[in-house]
Amino acid sequence: MKIGIISDTHAYFDPRLPELLAGVDAILHGGDVGSVEVLDELAQIAKVHAVRGNVDPRELELPPSLCMGFENVQVEVHHQLAIPQSELEAWSDGALLVKMRPERRDGFLKTFGEATRVVVFGHSHKPCLLTMGHKIFFNPGSAGQQRFSLPRCFGTLEIFPRGVRGSLVSLERHNERLPAKVWLPVGG
Repeated sequence: MKIGIISDTHAYFDPRLPELLAGVDAILHGGDVGSVEVLDELAQIAKVHAVRGNVDPRELELPPSLCMGFENVQVEVHHQLAIPQSELEAWSDGALLVKMRPERRDGFLKTFGEATRVVVFGHSHKPCLLTMGHKIFFNPGSAGQQRFSLPRCFGTLEIFPRGVRGSLVSLERHNERLPAKVWLPVGG
């Protein structure tokens, strides 16, 4: 199964998305959709599950968060996490600072369902793809108009019988330096 991961479109629908997301089984939007037109365009590609971002009007009737299952993987979608993205990056499984403030890190991880394997989020416009505590944390960056000198991008999540793979895809230059793909084994 392949899922498109998108966020922070801010009422802009990139015309390349239908081609780039062709064949996905679903699309998860991490908030700051900006308009019903973006949701309608994405729905032409695949079923869309979106959460409300801090700039989304109530009229879009989006939930603040979602928790859903795709095959053998539970995924949570939020717009903004309870900690800054920089702190999340410092706590990732491969980071040197992982042992700093372990009680805060463990408390943060307990805010997600025990069965959750992937947490999709947005808000910062900065792509982030890492593992922490047997979970993938995935911010696809912004697919809207370029802001803050950050790359425009989206992501894909592929679910296999024995694991999950997250990947970032640039909407700008094909050689854009983005975080590497991550793999998380699931099940037994």
